Amino acid sequence: MARPFIQPSALPGLRLTAAITFAMLGIVVLIPIGALLARGVSYGPEAIWQMISRERVQAALWLSFRLSAVAALFNLVFGTLLAWVLMRYDFPGRRILDAAVDLPFALPTAVAGIALTALYAPNGFFGSMAAQWGVKIAYTQWGILLALIFVGLPFVTRSVQPVIAEIPREEEEVSATLGARRIYTLRRVVLPALMPAALTGFALALARAVGEYGSVIFIAANIPLRTEIAPLLIVIQLEEFNYDGAAAIGIAMLAISFVMLLLINLLQIWSRRRIGDV
Repeated sequence: MARPFIQPSALPGLRLTAAITFAMLGIVVLIPIGALLARGVSYGPEAIWQMISRERVQAALWLSFRLSAVAALFNLVFGTLLAWVLMRYDFPGRRILDAAVDLPFALPTAVAGIALTALYAPNGFFGSMAAQWGVKIAYTQWGILLALIFVGLPFVTRSVQPVIAEIPREEEEVSATLGARRIYTLRRVVLPALMPAALTGFALALARAVGEYGSVIFIAANIPLRTEIAPLLIVIQLEEFNYDGAAAIGIAMLAISFVMLLLINLLQIWSRRRIGDV
């Protein structure tokens, strides 16, 4: 017997809500992506390849995805640690710190970029300290990485916190009572439960970092082949009325992002199956 496309539900209004959901999905996601792909088809595969094979475009794509991956990995580790501290320990100022995690969500990206630049510029508070050691943060790739970490950290922390709250403390205590070392308890008890949520936060942080624009352009010098990100290059192409070129770069970013997120989703499926087998 064929499985129905829409499963029956005891709640009323299933067909209406499903129709609204699919309509909004099409308007917000599918139609814009379809328009981008249609523009690419009209531009031609050969012209798209000529555009993305330029040294400046390849340098911008490599910079954006490389630093986004590094920032997401950093947030995966330290965002999980931050969530663990906020959920497992009680200390003065914990609620304030917990509320501050959401600051990148509420803060406009341009304001975040200006604030980071003011702090980490050579004459800024932290930038002047780093300059004494011969390290320059603002207007370099280090500054871009800092901005991407700032905007992506809440995604990992907020994805992991509910899972940590559901992990019984008794499981950790039983593991310690049976003689397991802390590293073994962490590897065999805690991490398997956290892995799916942590990978979800990693994927969200990576997606946010790849498309980040506002907070980066202020702290980066925007020098071609050095500190120019792919979203900025798309804006430049649009300002020059080269819509086909902007669409070509957008299609390249879409394809690379799709492959990266697909690999992350496959890793999530593998981790869930492994937890189920255990």
